Amino acid sequence: MSRTAPPLPEGHNLLRDKTVVVTAAAGTGIGYAAAKRCTEEGARLLISDFHERRLGEAADRLEQETGQRPATCPCDVTQEDQVRALAAAAVQELDHVDVLVNNAGLGGYARVVDMTDEQWHPVLDVTLTGTMRVTRALLPHMLERGQGAIVNNASVLAWRAQEGQAHYAAAKAGVMAFTRCVAMEAAEAGVRVNAVAPSIAMHEFLSKVTPDGLLEELTAREAFGRAAETFEVANVIVFLASELSSYMTGEVVAVSSQRA
Repeated sequence: MSRTAPPLPEGHNLLRDKTVVVTAAAGTGIGYAAAKRCTEEGARLLISDFHERRLGEAADRLEQETGQRPATCPCDVTQEDQVRALAAAAVQELDHVDVLVNNAGLGGYARVVDMTDEQWHPVLDVTLTGTMRVTRALLPHMLERGQGAIVNNASVLAWRAQEGQAHYAAAKAGVMAFTRCVAMEAAEAGVRVNAVAPSIAMHEFLSKVTPDGLLEELTAREAFGRAAETFEVANVIVFLASELSSYMTGEVVAVSSQRA
């Protein structure tokens, strides 16, 4: 079966008057798509990325495509001082933070027998520990206000085995477990913490870090005969950030059409 992607959805003000922080929002991936969809749903944004030039380009593109320019703050989520600066900038620029989208992650391909510590540690540090650092920096602000939503970016690889992805899968499984535990800590204050778990969302950078032929093989497993568009993952992020998911916390929502 092969189907074409649906058209871009129209905004319905699902995040009207909300403020949103999105990490790793530069480039063409899920982070940028999430920033764009949140803006289209009425939110005010601050976006971050470790790559300062690309961050500025993302802000320019968002302004061109949505008419709204987000605030920006460069941030390497492996550096605690930069994460603290991001949290401070977000509160200063936006006045308060309603939604945090933890999108920063790092992938790669290596079989365990060949994997070096230098390949293992950065994936865990960016993907799992980075998610913890940014959450740790902004969660007290949400707890104090008695409201907020955090959406973490996990992966179906936390559930499904794939060769060469032990480091990435372990990190994303950690993100899932982290999501569930933080949700229990934050629930009493009315802060919700959930995650999305995409299967494969096609974007330019993905092809640069994936072995030849693998993306075609993975796409062939999808029930719709295609990979997800990044905005289709972003739609679910918007749902989890909005009041439509007001009774959901500690949940991981798969964004997937895989048969397996």
